[in-house]
Amino acid sequence: MIKFIATAMAVSVLAAGCFDNSAPTEEKSQEKAMEILTEEQKKDGWQLLFDGKTMTGWHKYGGDSVGKAWKVADGTFYLDTTERENWQIKGGGDIVTDSSFKNFHLKLEWKIAKDGNSGIMFYVHEDTTKYKWPWETAPEMQILDNAGHADSKIIKHRAGDLYDLISSSKETVKPYGEWNLAEIKCVDGKLDFYLNGENIVSTTMWDDNWKKLVAGSKFVKMPDFGIYKEGKIALQDHGNTVWYRNVMIKKL
Repeated sequence: MIKFIATAMAVSVLAAGCFDNSAPTEEKSQEKAMEILTEEQKKDGWQLLFDGKTMTGWHKYGGDSVGKAWKVADGTFYLDTTERENWQIKGGGDIVTDSSFKNFHLKLEWKIAKDGNSGIMFYVHEDTTKYKWPWETAPEMQILDNAGHADSKIIKHRAGDLYDLISSSKETVKPYGEWNLAEIKCVDGKLDFYLNGENIVSTTMWDDNWKKLVAGSKFVKMPDFGIYKEGKIALQDHGNTVWYRNVMIKKL
């Protein structure tokens, strides 16, 4: 009798799972990724940098195709950190767009693993005969688990900062494992960072003040850092799992 009741209960639970007609929760709806642009976005000049299914339009910094550690699932792409290779990931590496951009407005969503670190770089000058790494030329919006990563204790190294140059004016980042909406906008050197709808960094590139910022940073020994006025977008392999979705850009 006990065996019969247990079996009946198991069948009942299984059936309930198969016929779950409950409405999607807010958490589920927030997980939805966009794979196409709206007609309004198209008319406004936006273009997708990620189609939700493939890594078309991206390659590993240096010219190779995107490595196998960058994986696509459920309308997102992410860095699988299963196999480490030095401080980066085997089959990973920094990835860059095939196209270059001058004046632009970039939007994307990211989330980081616990204690994780990554970054969004722009104006990357991809010349590996001169620059081994994209950050030798490219400024960066920092991606970080502020609560867990040691870099959070370093000024200008927290999430949303213009890395090692300018601290965010306010902290709007969400905890690890939650999606953040990041935007980078640059028009004729006027640079703005937005994180979750808040303007957190605003400066001007290439003027005397910019040169002073670079001179006072870790990039002072990189003579071509932050000088290029056109370049590629890069996403960093810093050895930690990071996810991206809804990646789009508009030329200005």
